[in-house]
Order: sequence, then structure tokens, then C-alpha cells
Amino acid sequence: MCGIAGIVDRTGGAIDPKTLDRMGAAILHRGPDETGQLLQPGLGLVSRRLCIVGLRDGRQPISNEDGSVVVVYNGELFDYPESKRELEARGHVFATHCDTELLVHLWEDYGEHLFSRLKGQFAFALVDLKRRLLVLARDRMGICPLFFTRRGERWLFGSEIKALLASGEVPAEADRLALDHVFSFFAMGTRRTMFKDVQAVLPGHFMSIPLDTGEPVTERQYWDLDFPDRGEELRGPGLVDDFGAALTRAVQVRLRADVPVVSYLSGGVDSSTIAYLASQQLQRPIPTFTIQIRHPNLDETDRTRVAAEAIGTTMEVLTCGEEEIANGYPALVASSECPVIDTSSAAIHQLAGLVHSKGYKVALTGEGADEALAGYPWFKVHKWLGLLDRIGLGVPLRRHFFTTDARQPWSEFQHRYDQMGGIHGTSDLYAACSVAGYYAFSPAQLELMGGHTAPDDLVIDRERMRRWHPLNRSLYLGYKVMLAGLLMTHKGDRPAMAHSVETRFPFLDEQVVELCARVAPALKLKGFFRDKHLLRQFAGRFLPPLIAQRPKHIFRARYTGSFLDPEPAWVGQLLSRESLLKTGYFHVARVQHMLDRFRKQRTYRRREMRFEMCLVGVIATQLWHHLFLGGGLCDLPRWTPPA
Repeated sequence: MCGIAGIVDRTGGAIDPKTLDRMGAAILHRGPDETGQLLQPGLGLVSRRLCIVGLRDGRQPISNEDGSVVVVYNGELFDYPESKRELEARGHVFATHCDTELLVHLWEDYGEHLFSRLKGQFAFALVDLKRRLLVLARDRMGICPLFFTRRGERWLFGSEIKALLASGEVPAEADRLALDHVFSFFAMGTRRTMFKDVQAVLPGHFMSIPLDTGEPVTERQYWDLDFPDRGEELRGPGLVDDFGAALTRAVQVRLRADVPVVSYLSGGVDSSTIAYLASQQLQRPIPTFTIQIRHPNLDETDRTRVAAEAIGTTMEVLTCGEEEIANGYPALVASSECPVIDTSSAAIHQLAGLVHSKGYKVALTGEGADEALAGYPWFKVHKWLGLLDRIGLGVPLRRHFFTTDARQPWSEFQHRYDQMGGIHGTSDLYAACSVAGYYAFSPAQLELMGGHTAPDDLVIDRERMRRWHPLNRSLYLGYKVMLAGLLMTHKGDRPAMAHSVETRFPFLDEQVVELCARVAPALKLKGFFRDKHLLRQFAGRFLPPLIAQRPKHIFRARYTGSFLDPEPAWVGQLLSRESLLKTGYFHVARVQHMLDRFRKQRTYRRREMRFEMCLVGVIATQLWHHLFLGGGLCDLPRWTPPA
């Protein structure tokens, strides 16, 4: 993986090379091995490269034979050898041994239709100098990030928002509508970011920006996840074999690299399956890395050792407790560029640091299995609630639960459900979580929102969703929001690349995702309890039952306990009356009530756990504001762009 950035001035204005230098320096961690630039009137591109494939000759920007098509690129195209042979047979001459070069030759032959031929994870900026066109594109799942902003006729883009801020042309201002994303979705899963006028290129989309004025800028979707109409899903005994073959192939191609590859490992079936398959492909145990949460109810290392013994690998173990979580949170939020509520992300951030310290650049992970095969508990909860829905009690129960705690009318939640494609497991989760936001936001923040909610920003096909089984509607929304917004931002790309480590995700392989979408819901969630049924059937062939059949346990660390036991000085400073009034986001009395209560008893009842997560959200939001919007809320240093 790498980091890319650039500027297009459609009036032909000059691009200062020092500006490109600063933008590249802001994302140095994404590519410490090499740098490169393209500078022309009205156009500047910069790349920071992490060398993984084509170590000696893959420096970017890379062009086609006559230099008319140029690209800077972040990612991996895992079918590189096969695609290269096809293109050479068509007469193309390759100047490098790097997968990046595929893009310029594919563009020559297929133009905007090249995306169907890209297999992997990517974000790129491609310039066609003959057509006077810049294309910004992002992979199907949103694994690789890409952001942009417009300042008149001047467009700036980058792998991270830090590159835009480092240009000196983009002010760091809060988008107040983004706060509802933090407290409803726990993530930025749409175009919206925490920064005013800075947007994300959506997964599965590309933008075409003419280099000259007069032509419109367009955005198009080249791919979307689809499911069969209800009742037309795949069933049959051969699906386990089909799934196993697809996943094995996904692991095999993700081992392609000119540097060693390692794997993350936990006590669950997802990562254990990936590590096992990788070891079989390598014909030796793959090196593995795991996290030990220093808490008796959250420590999974005993089960992880069972998996490691079955695979034959020796684990590197990172031990992480409350102090390590709290101490690492500022770096996590700075890397993610948004508030982070999932405290376990701080441990994953530090795990990537351990991988880097051992000299590795590439790690496989098990992320994506829960999205494909209904691994999360809210899918099971909704299945139980579905029994109440059949007798007309589900909506009254939701209405009582939400409106009592949120102090908002039921119509607010009805609107949220409508925007999320109706009532299903993931929409239930996000509607329930939004209650905490209503409780925590200040009157001024609620007024600024003006009734706008996070689901209003979703780009989803609601009409098509109506034809699907409710479980598949739920999975679709999870792919759109949780996968790209939370897992790839807080636990995937950003923590890893902060330490110059590329993470690869076999469960997000195009063939695996599309196969899982087609199979019957009962092969994903069997009965009321057995999640990831298809995966467990496959993994049961080679993993011990304790791993293959173990019920889903979400990897997590303590929420408020990570910040209050013990409590760093900066937490109290961020939550002081003065700091809360300075940002204006939150209701001072309610936040301080939650803080006082947790200082005394450390946790709410299970029904009120969302308010424990709410307080973490307040801490993380205040921390984000301090880091990026000028400091002044606590004694921690703020993020500053390179000089």
C-alpha cells in the first residue's frame, strides 16, 4: 500500500511543488520507502510508496509507453501476473515488475470500463493527458481510503485528510452534521467526514474531473453488492466446497508479495481459518500476531493458543490493558482522523506497531467474515424480535425503548428506519445507538442538525433492498457503513498504515463476497444461534471444534474503564465544563453526570451499555477536536502539518 495526493487547478494555475512536498510528508507513514511527483501547469501528483511488489522498479508516478496516461496508486491488484500476461499478449510493453502499471495499460484498452478487470484493494488517481481528464477511484469494499475537497476550480485529493490539511489551502473546520454519524454509526461510512467540505470517494465509485473548465465533474458507481430476490438464494451440499475453494484462492493470491507476509490471529474461526489456509499454501506455519487484553473477562489468549497449536505457528503476543488503551488513544484518533468509540481499535493500532517492529510490512486478517455470514449478535437479536414483529409487538416495544431514553418522538426513529431500508438487524442497532446521541448533544448541536440524521447521508438502493430477505438487507447496510467506515478505518487501513503495514482481507475478495451474498440466509445464520454456518462447516474440516464451532465473541476492550481506571489527566480536561462549552457539541450537565456515575461504579446495567459507549464517544470527539482544530482543550500536543 502507499499514500497518494494531488491538486488539479482547472484554470491552469500553478501548483507549488512545496505544497506537494507538504502533502506527501503528511502521509509519509503510508509510504516511507520512495517518493515521486508529477508537476505540470494545473496538475500536481505525489506518491509515497511502501515497497511490497516490484521492489526495485515500481516508483510512482507510473506511465504507459508514450507517457500519455499517468497514475499514482495505493493498493494491491492480486491477479497481477495473470493480467500482465493478458496485456502483453495484446501488445503492451511493461517497463516495471509492479502491479501499479496494470492500471495505465488497462485504461488504454478499456477506459472507464477497466474496473471489472481490477481484482484487489485500491485507490488511485489516473490522468489521461490526451483526454485532459483525472479519474479518482476506490475499490469495491472501501478498503483503501481516498478523500477530496473543492476550493473553487481547484480540487485537492489524498489518501488521508492530513494531506489536504497540509496543503495550507484547506482549513480544518468541523462538520457538525457528522457528529450524528459518530453516535449512530460509530463511524464515517458515507461521503461525509468530520471535516467541513472534505468528502470521501465512496466504495465502488469513481470520479471524472476534466482538467479544464467548462466540462462537468461526474461521479459514477461501477459496482454494488447485490443479493438474490427472497426465495431465490443458493442452497445445496456443494456450497461448502465452493466457499472453501473461493476462500482458499483468496488467501493464495493475497500471499503474493516480494516481502514476507504474516497473519493476525485470535481465538475465533475467522482469523484462525485464514492463518491455517495461509500456512497450507506456504507449506510452513505463517508467523502470527495476537492481542491479549489484560482483563479476565476479555482475555482470549487461551483459545488463541489452541488455534496456534492446530496451525503449528508461534505467536507474537501484544498485552494491552487500560493504561495502554488510554495512552494509545490520541495516536489512534490522529490516525483515523475521526472519533473512535471502539476502544479495542487502540490495541489493534499498537499490534500493527509490533508487526512493524519485527520487520514485516504485510499482514492478513479475518475482517469481513461477520459482514458476509452474519456473525454479529444483532442479527440474532433481530431474529428473536422478528417473532414479536409477526404478532404486532415489535414496533411498540421499539417505540417505548427508544422514545423513553432519547426524549425524541417516534417519528424521528421511523425516519431513520426508512432511510436505512426498513426494520432489520443493522437498522435496529443503529436506531438504538442513536438514542445516546440525542441524550448527549447540546441544544445548540441539535438545532444545527435541524432534523438531519446520519442515515440521510446513505447512498443505498432502498427499492432493491425490499426484494431481499431481511438478513440480507441487514448485511448490505453493514457492508456500506460498518465495514468501510469502522472496520477499514479504525481497525484496518488506518491503524496498520500508521505503522507502514499493509493489511489484506481474504474475506473481502470479490468472489468470496459475491458467493456469500448468493447463498441462503440459513447458511449464514442457522436457527437463532449458529452464526457463520457456512464458514464453520468448512473450518470444521481442519480446526478443532473449540475454534471452528465456538460462538461469536466480539473482540473488545473495556469502554469507560479504559479511561477512568486509572484516569489520565487529559480525560478530565477534555470533559471539563470549560472544554465542553468551548466545542459546544455536548450537553454539559448530562456529560458530567455520566462521568460522575462512571467514576463511582465504572459501568451501567447491560441495558444502558450504550451510554457507556456514549461517554467514550464524547471523549473521542473532544479529543479529535483538540488534535485537529487548534488544541486548547487539554495538555496533549495537537496534530500539526509538516512545515
